[in-house]
Amino acid sequence: MSPFLAELVGTALILTIGTGVVANVALPKTKGNGSGYLAVTFGWFAAVFVGVYASSAASGAHLNPAVTIGLAVAGKFSWDLVPSYLLAQLLGAMLGAILAWLAHLQQFNETSDAETKLGVFCTSACIKHPVKNILSEAIATLTFMLGVFYITAPTQSNGAMDALPVSLLVLGIGLGMGGPTGYAINPARDLGPRIVHAILPIKNKGGSDWGYAWVPVVGPIIGTIIAAYVYMWLG
Repeated sequence: MSPFLAELVGTALILTIGTGVVANVALPKTKGNGSGYLAVTFGWFAAVFVGVYASSAASGAHLNPAVTIGLAVAGKFSWDLVPSYLLAQLLGAMLGAILAWLAHLQQFNETSDAETKLGVFCTSACIKHPVKNILSEAIATLTFMLGVFYITAPTQSNGAMDALPVSLLVLGIGLGMGGPTGYAINPARDLGPRIVHAILPIKNKGGSDWGYAWVPVVGPIIGTIIAAYVYMWLG
């Protein structure tokens, strides 16, 4: 599998499971309706585990523009490869969101609240304040990326367990820092599904909240750049 395809497939797996668990919790007439924030955070934990394990051998399992950009800033990844990785991640996120929507199509049709439907696809702030929302995303992504920089590949593979450290890192960030904005920490994870929400023929949907859409893109990019320089400074 090529690195481009691995990034696309890995990101699609993350979003199929991650968006799917949000749909299962948020939409009515599902087995998981109302099961709460813990179910969402553990769902994303499982999603990242599967995506990383599926793609790590072929592409390094970035699956996140913040990871790709941060590694490039730190000199650990070629800038020449950045555009293709970012495109693969965005397309994979869109594909995963579409699959999650199809899996819950009846539940979407039964849901009248447009905000609930949008929340399945993308993040939003509990208290909207652009500067403070960006700060929340930047700090969460800074924490995530510092963890990524210091997670080293083992000298001997442990199979699926190789994907565990970064998955646990995402779980911890979701539990500890996810409350204010829903912890995008991944521009593709938010932008891809938001685009899908805008173009899909979802029954009784509202707008895609483009006024907020830049926050989960800019915040993680700021966070990952700071993390890269902190990592280089620490040596």
